[in-house]
Amino acid sequence: MSAAPNDEAPASVDPVLAAAVDVARAAVLDGTEPTAVGEHREVRATGPLLATHVFACLLPGYRGWYWAADVTRAPDSEHVTVNDVVLLPGDEAIVAPAWKPYKDRIRPGDLGPGDLLPPEEDDVRLVPSWTAGDGEEQTPDRYFAREVGLGRRVVLSLEGRVQAADRWYAGDRGPDVPLAQQAPGVCGGCGFLVSLAGPLSSSFGVCANGQANDDGRVVALSHGCGAHSGATVRRSTSAQALPDPVLDTTTPDVVELD
Repeated sequence: MSAAPNDEAPASVDPVLAAAVDVARAAVLDGTEPTAVGEHREVRATGPLLATHVFACLLPGYRGWYWAADVTRAPDSEHVTVNDVVLLPGDEAIVAPAWKPYKDRIRPGDLGPGDLLPPEEDDVRLVPSWTAGDGEEQTPDRYFAREVGLGRRVVLSLEGRVQAADRWYAGDRGPDVPLAQQAPGVCGGCGFLVSLAGPLSSSFGVCANGQANDDGRVVALSHGCGAHSGATVRRSTSAQALPDPVLDTTTPDVVELD
């Protein structure tokens, strides 16, 4: 069962509550059809003088679910009362995935014309432009741009650069895809590579081969493809042996005439 026990639950079930199977079943049947409730599965202690009776669920489409009826009693009474009845998913139940905010579900290509996706105010990927930049060589310009209001207000933070580098390196234009594994060379040694500026230039560049799959895209220097500038076609100098034809169209057929 998927319901987690209470941390303060006693080690054993109160005997009076454990014997209240009929009371718990009647409470479950009060809210559903008799054909929807199956056998009694177990009773477990969920707190002081509190127990949960579990019944199989026979509702169509609810495979792996179960009915749970919480029962209790006063310390000086043997009268059992029902707190609540719920239908819960078990380990084999098919349930919807955990809900994610819309921004966490967006993937590249989801945005259309007119769609807006503003960053959060505390987005860790962005920092004020005067505190960081694309390269140390721009340091004197950042303070000047801040004073006169020029340039970008925010730039990519160190964490933002790391996230981007990890994402690109592990993606389709990284070194571990089949296209790169069978390439004759890596992008770092290809003549069609356009270098980047800034801290990511040591690991990534842009492909400028119009016939390559990654034309116009950021590629890892350790990526590669068959359109490498150094690719050559190797031909064998010896004649290749051809397999036997499926249908013999070269040998004369002998036909006996009566």
